[in-house]
Amino acid sequence: MSSMWGNKLKLSIFGESHGEGIGVVIDNIPTGIKIDMDYIEKQMARRAPGKSELATKRKESDSVKILSGVFNGYTTGAPLCAVIYNEDKQSKDYSQLKDIMRPGHSDYPSFVKYEGFNDYRGGGRFSGRITAPLLFAGAFAMNILERYRNIFVASHIKSIYNVEGEGIELKSYEAAHFNYLKDMEFPVLSEEAGKLMKAEILRAKEDGDSVGGTVETIITNIPAGYGEPFFDSVESKLSQMIFSIPAVKGIEFGAGFNIAKLPGSSANDSYFMDDGKISARTNNNGGILGGITNGMPVLFRTAIKPTPSISLPQHTVNAALMGNSLLEIKGRHDPCIVPRALPVIEGASALVMLDLILEKDGKI
Repeated sequence: MSSMWGNKLKLSIFGESHGEGIGVVIDNIPTGIKIDMDYIEKQMARRAPGKSELATKRKESDSVKILSGVFNGYTTGAPLCAVIYNEDKQSKDYSQLKDIMRPGHSDYPSFVKYEGFNDYRGGGRFSGRITAPLLFAGAFAMNILERYRNIFVASHIKSIYNVEGEGIELKSYEAAHFNYLKDMEFPVLSEEAGKLMKAEILRAKEDGDSVGGTVETIITNIPAGYGEPFFDSVESKLSQMIFSIPAVKGIEFGAGFNIAKLPGSSANDSYFMDDGKISARTNNNGGILGGITNGMPVLFRTAIKPTPSISLPQHTVNAALMGNSLLEIKGRHDPCIVPRALPVIEGASALVMLDLILEKDGKI
């Protein structure tokens, strides 16, 4: 099972949803970086469960204990290891799921791949719970980018089910223009659309169902020249990392699939001199050309599927008896995981940008 990522910045995550704990090891962090735990805890609180009627009632503090790599508040150069203990497990809710395969979950393919030895409780290794240590690492990376490079990562909920909100215009922005979104409980560009989105989530919850949506992410003030084509292009690395987040089913950059409907004269982002700097009038290519950043904001959208755990009866199979079965899932689940996935997408994006910077520049 693959658990390691990164070229210059090395990342390894460990743990399972209902195990003793989950955590992360980060290697090749430069020495002398101050750990801002207030910043990190604020970002992690955005993902934590049990805070809203829009989310699961499972209550986890997501309190992080750093085991190594930090001394007197600064990185030492040793691998940074952090653990989050699982405090609110209700594993009995999953006792019926040892052999009954939940539709939309990884149960069946993982059962086959790991010959029935996988931890199925709460999804085990495949649970969204594993994104907590990923966000710890990502929040650390975001703080580094902001403090040392003035690079900001921000996201908003673009859509929920069939409710579409406003999108970010395909143009240039000041570095911290969208940073206010991090202070919003339900980050949207349109308050009216946000109300409609919340209503859809609550409607699905009442019906015992779930809904998905999309998140739009922008990385501002990233200079031109980062990315390692062909196989470590900016799109390649971002896509690989974002698809590691459970429930992600799609990603598109800039104008996305709509760029296929444009003539080249419109799709091309024409350059111009702006106060002594090269800039572009539009950003249809999402700040990336040839797999390399071009100085415009990196912009992409992520599609997140509906939570597969729903209360409605579902047809499935019993793998032990090799027969058909009807499943009614018990437990505590999100009617929509988009709001809690959003900060994870930001953190994952920051890790990619930090790795690219370290790879090219060799320093922060």
